[in-house]
Amino acid sequence: MKHNYLKLIVILFGQLLTIMDIFIINVSIPSIQQSIHASNGEMQFIIAAYLIGFASFLITGGRLGDLYGRKRIFIIGLIFFMVSSIACGISSGAAQLIISRFIQGVSAAMMAPQVLSMIHTLFPEHEERTKAMGWYGITIGIGTILGQFLGGYFSSLIVFEEPWRLIFLINIPICLLAVFYSLKQLDESKIAASQSFDIWGVLVLSAGLFGATYALTDSEKEGLGIQNILLVAVSACILIYFIKNQKNKLNQKRPYLIDFKLFQYENFNLGIIAVSFFFIMLDSYFYILSLFFQDGLKMSPLNAGEIIVSQGLGFILASAFSIKLILKYGKKALIVGLVFIIMILFLQILFFKTPADFYLLCLLLFLHGIGVGSIIPSLANIALSGMSEKLMGNASGVYNTFQQIAAIIGIVAIGSIFYYFVGEKPLIQDYHKAFSIAVLINILCLIFVIAAIIKVPEYVLPKKKKTDIEKLACCLFLWLLC
Repeated sequence: MKHNYLKLIVILFGQLLTIMDIFIINVSIPSIQQSIHASNGEMQFIIAAYLIGFASFLITGGRLGDLYGRKRIFIIGLIFFMVSSIACGISSGAAQLIISRFIQGVSAAMMAPQVLSMIHTLFPEHEERTKAMGWYGITIGIGTILGQFLGGYFSSLIVFEEPWRLIFLINIPICLLAVFYSLKQLDESKIAASQSFDIWGVLVLSAGLFGATYALTDSEKEGLGIQNILLVAVSACILIYFIKNQKNKLNQKRPYLIDFKLFQYENFNLGIIAVSFFFIMLDSYFYILSLFFQDGLKMSPLNAGEIIVSQGLGFILASAFSIKLILKYGKKALIVGLVFIIMILFLQILFFKTPADFYLLCLLLFLHGIGVGSIIPSLANIALSGMSEKLMGNASGVYNTFQQIAAIIGIVAIGSIFYYFVGEKPLIQDYHKAFSIAVLINILCLIFVIAAIIKVPEYVLPKKKKTDIEKLACCLFLWLLC
């Protein structure tokens, strides 16, 4: 089992890179824009290109791992991630950087499904898998903090003429180490039966997801205009065609991309519902929080970033200690964690009215991070629990795709509501009103997550005693008082 934990560390390198490169570019935007003379629109697509490539090819990445070997596709993803990072680091113009970031996102989509698949293959027992998913959550927290820290650190160096290039070139040694140890430590796993790859399915699905994610991402800044509405409608038609095409191929026993037997697993469906509403809440929350801090409370980007980083610290801490709570209390611990997040959000509505005490803001963000960190690892665990190895890569890709699409929808939809209530000439009270309404919508999303968790079948998580929930709630309450 100790050998399996060495393998876990290796595959979590891939997860670290995937998360880190989502955040590492944000702090470096002014430096990059000045260096390559990019317009505001080009900078938006430099950021969005990674997410569009990532979301569009996750399902394809999962299926490739099932058919050709998860270790092989993971290593290929690492290599292409390294090459595309080099291309980002030496980019001389916006177009080259946009293309390189898109390829970087596609490379991440090759890695991410293999991480979840290999965790569930390496740790089939519930207790060990829960511990492994705790480390998965810790890696997400580390990647979030490290990305923001390294982005700011490298961009501020004065020993180089264009230090922002280091935010991409830092991936080279990490990728090289990950490839070396992947070759040395990881075992190959794939579907035993030999099957062909559905290239047409890849093209159709990628076109549908690309169009949808592009339109939603563009709507974040440009609004959901007629062009984006048409693109979403066309993408929806393409995806409907894809579903019908895949079902026909399954019935005719021809090569397919998605096996719809996935959706016969009740816990998978509930996990998808839970992760979708949770990430609609989470990503929109971070988006409006940054706007509220900087535009509403007039904080500097540095101060806002320092406060938000405290959320990541709470996330890491919770991912570590929540393992024991999940093993002891099962889904009841998740429900208490979700209620805890709701409580903290209400407190934020109450106290985030003025530039309050710096440490109070950090504390409320830290507590929010504790709640979030206690939930995220278990959502994937629920969705993939009991999944056959034949479907594991498919399930991981679909799960990650729903997560990414939900995040984009949350930013666009709740972000639009936030801007609507801010108005054209907002005062600080207008920002607080908009923030409060957006957070109330976030709370509604969390209620949907609670409803999905309540319906999770008992066999997915260990049975609990009737009085455990009261004991856990009391412990949390006493801890808060202390």
